Amino acid sequence: MFLHYRTQGFILKKINRGEADRIFTIYTKDFGKLDLLAKAERKIKSKLRAGLESFCLSEIEFIQGKIHKTLTDTILINNFKNLRGDLKKLEIAHQISDLMDNLLKGEEADPKIWQLLNETFEALNKSSESQVLGSMIYYYFLWNLLSVLGYQVELYYCSICQKKITPQNISFSLKEGGLVGEECQDKTKSSQSISPDTVKTLRIILRKDLVILRRLKVDNQTLKELNRISNYYLLGVLEQIK
Repeated sequence: MFLHYRTQGFILKKINRGEADRIFTIYTKDFGKLDLLAKAERKIKSKLRAGLESFCLSEIEFIQGKIHKTLTDTILINNFKNLRGDLKKLEIAHQISDLMDNLLKGEEADPKIWQLLNETFEALNKSSESQVLGSMIYYYFLWNLLSVLGYQVELYYCSICQKKITPQNISFSLKEGGLVGEECQDKTKSSQSISPDTVKTLRIILRKDLVILRRLKVDNQTLKELNRISNYYLLGVLEQIK
């Protein structure tokens, strides 16, 4: 007799399997990231379909089979309807899904990641049409997820000499795990230049204050640099966990 497990989960990805089945990647509150088989889910009359829309929060039930964990029931909790009519928001939701898929290995629940997903999707759903704000919500999720996973960066002191950072001639180093001050520039072989405005933005992001983040005025130059630094750090972390 199979044991039935019930929990809540965010629907992150789906892949077709066979003629009518799908495999869903779901981040669950109690079991972490799971790949779950939904039999005949692609059929119009499937009772599972309503709770398996991409980027929705649902209550799910599943059993552990010999090969797959199989979904047996779903109940929609929140479909984040404001997200669905906005292409920019959907793009960010896909980026968040990719981050979860690439950075999380194995099945392990984490209440901090669960909370981060909840507040990020709520913020994305409630955000205005501003593309800048949408991008900032993505960076909020990225940097705080990396922090939860143990890749916290040093943004207040030089990562090499530990002196307090001053605004002049600073850089960001993947190898050192944070900022490098002017006096230590020649001690690191690989680093990226970074402006005081981008440092300030990252500090606010990692303070986890969405209220302040929504009010923050970010110019295009800072946004471009934030994108560059974020990609630089993310690619470096992905190399480490391969």
